[in-house]
Amino acid sequence: MALLLTNSLAHLLVDAVCAAALFSCGGDLTAELLLYNTLAFTLQCPAGLLMDALPKGVKAVKLAACIFAALACMAPLPALLKAAALGLANCFFHVSAGAETLNASGGRAAPLGVFVAPGAIGLALGTLFPGRRMLFAAALLMCAVLLFFAGAEPVPAKSEARPEKVSIWIPALLLLAVAARAVGGSAVSFPWRTGNGLILLTVLCVFAGKTLGGFLCDTLGASKTALFTIPLAAALTALCQGYMLPSMAGQLLLNLTMPVTLWLIWRALPGEPGFAFGLAASALWPGTLAGGLFRLAGAGARVGVAVSFVFGLVAIIISEKYLGRKKL
Repeated sequence: MALLLTNSLAHLLVDAVCAAALFSCGGDLTAELLLYNTLAFTLQCPAGLLMDALPKGVKAVKLAACIFAALACMAPLPALLKAAALGLANCFFHVSAGAETLNASGGRAAPLGVFVAPGAIGLALGTLFPGRRMLFAAALLMCAVLLFFAGAEPVPAKSEARPEKVSIWIPALLLLAVAARAVGGSAVSFPWRTGNGLILLTVLCVFAGKTLGGFLCDTLGASKTALFTIPLAAALTALCQGYMLPSMAGQLLLNLTMPVTLWLIWRALPGEPGFAFGLAASALWPGTLAGGLFRLAGAGARVGVAVSFVFGLVAIIISEKYLGRKKL
C-alpha cells in the first residue's frame, strides 16, 4: 500500500511538472504540446514492451524518469527540446510505475484507479499554476527519494507471469473503445467552466471517478459497473453540458470506467503489464486529438457522445464475458 500511494503521488507530481514546464517555457505552445503528447503517449507501447522484457529494471527506470522530468523542468533548455525531454520522461514513468502497479495489484482493479487518478490533478495544477514549476520539480525530487526507499514489488515468476492469453481481438476492441470514449469526451465543451475554482472542482470529479471505478469493478464486476455508469454518463454529458452540476456528475461517471477498461486490457494480456498499460495510453491520445480537432455542436455532439459511450459499454460487456470463460 505504501508503494502504491507513493507511486500515485509521483504520478501527480510528474504530470504537474510536465504541464507547468510546458506552459511556462515560451515559444509555440501548440507545437510543444503536440510534440510532448505524441512522445508521452505513442511511445508507451515500445516502452512498455521494454519494461516487460527487463522487469528487474522497472524501479530504476521509474526513478530515472522522475529525476529526468524534474531536471528537464529546471534546466534552461530550448522550448521544443524541453517538450521532447518531458514527453520521454512522462512516457517512461507511466509504463514503469503502471507495470509495477499491475504486478502488485493481486488481480484487482482498485490499485489501478488509485494510481491513475492523481494524474488529472497534477495536469490541472501544472496548467493553472505554471509559475510554481520549480516547487513542483523540487517536490518530485523529494518524492523520488521516497520511491527509492519504498522498495520495489517482487517480479512474478515466469510461470505466474505468462498465463494463458486470449485472442488479439479482445484488446483491439477495448482499445477502440478507449479511443471512442476519448473522442466523445473531448468533442464537447462546458461553457460554465470558467475560473480556476470550477476547473479544479471538475478535475476533482474526474479524480473521484477514476479512484472509485476500480473499487466498483472489484465489487460489482466490469459489466455491471459499466451498465450502471455509462448510460447515465452519456445522457448527462450529451444533454446537460451547459449545466454545471449535471456535467460534473457526468464527468465523474464517465471516468469510473477508465480503470475498468485498463484492467480488462491487462487481463487480455497477462504477463505483459507494461505493454497493456502502454496500449491503453496509445489509444487515448489519437482519440483525444480527434475530439479536440472536430468539435461537435447541437445534435451532432449529442449523437457523437452517445455512440462513443455506448460503444465503450458494449466493448466492456463483450470483453468481460469472453475473458470470464478463460483461465487467467
